[in-house]
Amino acid sequence: MSAKFQGVIPPIPTILHKEGRPDEKGMGNLIDFLIESKVNGLFFLGTGGEFSQMTVELRKAVAEFAVQYVNGRVPVLIGTGTPGTLETISLSMHAKEAGADGIVVINPYYWQLTEENLFQHFADIAEAVDLPILLYNFPGLTGQDLSPEFVLKLVKAYPNIVGIKETVESVGHTREMILTVKSFKEDFAVLSGYDDHLLNTLCVGGDGAIPLTANFIPELTVGLYQSFKEGNYGKAIELHKKLAPFPLLYKLDSPFVNVAKEAIQIRGIEISTDVLAPARPLSSDKREKIQRCMDTVLNQAIPSSK
Repeated sequence: MSAKFQGVIPPIPTILHKEGRPDEKGMGNLIDFLIESKVNGLFFLGTGGEFSQMTVELRKAVAEFAVQYVNGRVPVLIGTGTPGTLETISLSMHAKEAGADGIVVINPYYWQLTEENLFQHFADIAEAVDLPILLYNFPGLTGQDLSPEFVLKLVKAYPNIVGIKETVESVGHTREMILTVKSFKEDFAVLSGYDDHLLNTLCVGGDGAIPLTANFIPELTVGLYQSFKEGNYGKAIELHKKLAPFPLLYKLDSPFVNVAKEAIQIRGIEISTDVLAPARPLSSDKREKIQRCMDTVLNQAIPSSK
């Protein structure tokens, strides 16, 4: 049985004007480009979507626009996580009303929770919201890991918890997540949060990735996934090698949302590259580094690129 959410599901940067108003034309340009690139879904309001800097009103506006504009062409996932359970439930219910196909919920950040309190947080959301839920494991930013045993306990109790985004450095952690949870729920989706772990995740029985680079070089991740599914492992490895240097771009600045937006614009997609403070515009020398990296891949790795 295959997972409901699988393949390459880019985490979409929220395209904004300087004053924090959504750039709907730019968002539409990016969405159309990605759907034409044959991605398997779109994830809005994740880390790269700047959700943590947004007002509740802006998050709701982005969710509504995303669902309406995509208009059923691919599945839409909306990130609804906050540090508080009640606000997360409220945003999750709004996502359902807006027409989202599923929600992605990161564990509360700032406070370290006991396992009992963390379990109850997710339990309250799963009981309140009749939508497929993907957990979002990003211990590097939340400070608290979701262990395979903990996730299995949740999945056994709540059938609408259908997958996880594993943004973890350890391939072993992801392998254990796959073996532990899929032994109980075969169609539980395990998706890599790191671009360069897509191939590793697929090789050990995972379902795909939510890779930021797919926003500006979808040929690499979409091509890798399709090649793997077709059994063309040589091609998958070749694309994996071409993808490998790109995560280094994220080290240019922190937060790295500006890097992704600059790369999207360099790719030729007409968008605003403005970001929400405390993120800042990139310096010209950092933009030049992105330009050089993009030129290399567009000229060599993707010779047919327009």
